[in-house]
Amino acid sequence: MTTEPLSFELSRPAVDPPRLPDADVPGPAPAGVLPSELLRSRPPGLPRLSEPEIMRHYSRLASLNYSISENFYPLGSCTMKYNPVLNEQAAALPGFAGLHPYQDEESVQGALELMWRLEQALCAVVGVDRVTLQPAAGAHGEWTALRMIAALHHSREEKRTEVLVPDSAHGTNPASAALSGFHVVEVKSGADGRISLADLESKLSPQTAALMLTNPNTLGLFEREILDIAEMVHATGALLYYDGANLNAFMGICRPGDMGFDAVHMNLHKTFTTPHGGGGPGAGPVGVKSDLVPFLPAPTVERTNGHLTLDYKHPQSIGRVRSFYGNFGMLVRAYAYILAMGGDGLSQASQDAVLSANYLRKLVETDLEMPHDGPCMHEFVASAHNLHEDGVRALDVAKALLDRHFYAPTVYFPLVVPEAIMVEPTETESKATLDSFATAIKEIVAQARADPQSLHDEPRNLPVGRLDEVTAARKINAYLQGQSEDPILRWKAPSETLPKDPC
Repeated sequence: MTTEPLSFELSRPAVDPPRLPDADVPGPAPAGVLPSELLRSRPPGLPRLSEPEIMRHYSRLASLNYSISENFYPLGSCTMKYNPVLNEQAAALPGFAGLHPYQDEESVQGALELMWRLEQALCAVVGVDRVTLQPAAGAHGEWTALRMIAALHHSREEKRTEVLVPDSAHGTNPASAALSGFHVVEVKSGADGRISLADLESKLSPQTAALMLTNPNTLGLFEREILDIAEMVHATGALLYYDGANLNAFMGICRPGDMGFDAVHMNLHKTFTTPHGGGGPGAGPVGVKSDLVPFLPAPTVERTNGHLTLDYKHPQSIGRVRSFYGNFGMLVRAYAYILAMGGDGLSQASQDAVLSANYLRKLVETDLEMPHDGPCMHEFVASAHNLHEDGVRALDVAKALLDRHFYAPTVYFPLVVPEAIMVEPTETESKATLDSFATAIKEIVAQARADPQSLHDEPRNLPVGRLDEVTAARKINAYLQGQSEDPILRWKAPSETLPKDPC
């Protein structure tokens, strides 16, 4: 097992302390801003290392991580595709990176122009009338859309208390609905992996505020009866909400708005290549049809005679949902990607994503179970249930892939598939990479048949080996109940090595 000590542990007292700039806040009181009791009496206990040592320390830490820059990331439902560096350069342009959100509108016409054009582009891609760019992530977009849906029903003096969510939905769907004050009602999937129209019909009622739906769904299957679903939902006076996690399956091919969806959230990190996860912050714009436009978060970007303004005059608005106007740097990256690709390029990206998923699915269909008949869309769900008799689970397959220099696919989701292995190759991976991944799957399955115990010990060649997840779960549960101090999530310096300072 490889590890890297913390910088505090590498620190040597003989090294000169870090050189810090002088404080630019005057003090102490009364002449200064900060009162004397808030000022440090001695320098902070920072680690003492030379500059090359610090550089090498962080380089070694970086080498312990998996990243899209080094490895294939086939995370189903998460769309971990290549983020072009050119988009990063666009976001770093001084005219964008140096803006302050409180600048006068006259001095930020370029930024407002970008936001306005991005909104028009997203409207065209998903088929809606307006888009808010404020939400900071996909789940935040879900919550924002549900708030607008609730506001619309309230304006109609309708008391609708339920939100319908398929059993294969992303976990954020029921969480967002519950957080918005709705009662969550589960809709079952049919034998083909798609939503059961019979069960949906039995759950729809005058209490239904919305149906939250992903299309293609989390099994990578297109909801063929989407027009019938939309008609059923609208007939009850409810609205249809689109979870945009899988939008990258059909950009430029078909549009959620044309299918009957009233509100659509988009993950700029999944679909339009802005950084994902730790590379964030994120962005989850929400597009709406005309009935929901009055309830959009304020302010909106408006164009009048070529001049752009921020319009706060929306009496029915649900209010601001994000500080300032959203994560602007992410908006720049997404707009740069859309400009680079163009409409035909976005369509080609979706077609390539679907092709990659179906190609990879075909390569491994004799090695893993395929719970539903193909073809799939941009991702597919396999199952390691066929390895159960050998004592091998989806987790073992995932850990073994790590040792073969592939990041593990999503496992155990969706919950409707036992021993699920959810694979999304994306449009940015080469055929050679997909072939190598399929070869690794075949090797692992052969190993499961011949020596299943060896798989339980993998990964062997990573900084961290197989973790005791059961014990970890128990300790976290005990911690949440106040019965334990575990887990310890930060390092504390020994009291004798650093001076005590309440500040």
